[in-house]
Amino acid sequence: MVKSIVFLNLILIFIISVNSQIPDGFLYGGGGKIDITKSIVIEAFLDPVCPDSRDSWPPLKKALHHYGSRVSLVVHTFPLPYHDNAFTTSRALHIVNKLNSSATFRLLEAFFDQQDKFYGQATFNLSKASVVDEVAKFTSNEIGNSNYAAVKAGFTDPKTDQATRISFKYGCVKGVYGAPFFFVNGFPLPDGGSPLDYKTWRDVLDPLISPEEQLRTENLNFFL
Repeated sequence: MVKSIVFLNLILIFIISVNSQIPDGFLYGGGGKIDITKSIVIEAFLDPVCPDSRDSWPPLKKALHHYGSRVSLVVHTFPLPYHDNAFTTSRALHIVNKLNSSATFRLLEAFFDQQDKFYGQATFNLSKASVVDEVAKFTSNEIGNSNYAAVKAGFTDPKTDQATRISFKYGCVKGVYGAPFFFVNGFPLPDGGSPLDYKTWRDVLDPLISPEEQLRTENLNFFL
């Protein structure tokens, strides 16, 4: 029995180590680094102008708040080609992450909250250059108007174009075919392309936490 537990722990350490080397994405909290001692790493592939990605964020964020430091989240942009402005808004996230990583998720939430500005037919009559300018204005307004020039310059930087493409290709390599799409410790969750509610996240994550840690988490949240 002891040998089995040790073996399982070694497997877990290997899984964590693999996930700690994630080559792309935005880390939610944690100062930009993944703590490889944590047992749970979620990878989320999201499209800023996708309604299902938008709907998936509140329950996921609630689950992150519940589990605290026991769960790490890495978000990858996955701009779906049939969503207008998906690539441009995804690129804006990479630009902001480079300028001020603490503002990345604030911008993601702003894109979700005001999705009607860029989703569907909202920019149908605008040229590509005009759309970029509108996204740059929106982005700088969310992170500070003084950053407009830097944000606009980011759209001419080939590295931000490359980063956005790498994020998408990384998802394709992992078998992502829609957004939202989630992995937990490297394993894909079923029903890719559909948002998960809070209960589903609890059902997925609770069994991955030791009984002692789960009790500590429940007691902590009782006082929050």
